[in-house]
Amino acid sequence: MASTAVGERVEPRDPMPDGYRSTLIRQISQHAHSEIIGMQPEGSWLTRAPSLRRKAILMAKVQDEAGHGIYLYSAAETLGVDRSELTAKLIAGQQKYSSIFNYPTLSFADVGVIGWLVDGAAICNQVPLCRSSYGPYARAMIRVCKEESFHQRQGFELLLTMMRGTDAQRAMVQDAVDRWWWPTLMMFGPPDDQSPNTEQSMAWGIKRHTNDELRQRFVDMTVPQAEVLGVHLPDPDLAWNEGRGCYDFGAPDWSEFFAVIGGNGPCNAERLATRKAAHDDGAWVREAALAHARRIAGEDR
Repeated sequence: MASTAVGERVEPRDPMPDGYRSTLIRQISQHAHSEIIGMQPEGSWLTRAPSLRRKAILMAKVQDEAGHGIYLYSAAETLGVDRSELTAKLIAGQQKYSSIFNYPTLSFADVGVIGWLVDGAAICNQVPLCRSSYGPYARAMIRVCKEESFHQRQGFELLLTMMRGTDAQRAMVQDAVDRWWWPTLMMFGPPDDQSPNTEQSMAWGIKRHTNDELRQRFVDMTVPQAEVLGVHLPDPDLAWNEGRGCYDFGAPDWSEFFAVIGGNGPCNAERLATRKAAHDDGAWVREAALAHARRIAGEDR
């Protein structure tokens, strides 16, 4: 498209190819679904947080994730789709969300690791989206990235506190890092030579960097932070490459990644069942809101 070629933003009323629109709908809806489903792993710890302060922090974060989903569904609606339609497709398994949210949170250290690693990976992936060629998406990402940055710092602070605690707490943190490291690297998507959408998304300016570029940026950012925490990253191939000026690292188990996005991860069924139950339980609220809106519209006439 000529406008993206010269760095201009595309707005909802601008003409756009069908492929550009469908690609945006796929990416933005997947992003929105990920924010909503992503409330579940940490939300399960709201009643079990070890202190009132930790509970308040976690509650605020989960609320932020709900807000991110709303921003993104709103951005998707500017492309002519309805969020109820997108939710129905998610529940039916016709649309996906990030693979990372199909793993269990076994200890409270997982809450910190999600903040540090998962939100850290999200920042690497999402900051470039603030320059995405589609205006509503780019603008929504500005606030999302600011809040994700805060979440990442919260996670790091929680882990640092635990690493300064007892041997049991340090072991809990290391166990969580061992379990979440590889799934976090998978968050960026498959290797570039196996990614069917990256090339076209970059040509349209929807994405600014390839999956492998973002993965490398994340590793280079995270290794020094792990050293500060005093945790070991579970990759025997991780080493500084002086010639490249960045870290070499091993490859995730891509068969696991494709199994998870295919619906066969540890928590896929649980996550979708919980989302469906919440949607069904909220039906009366949606019906009441629609009835109220119709009543107000009738009174206005």
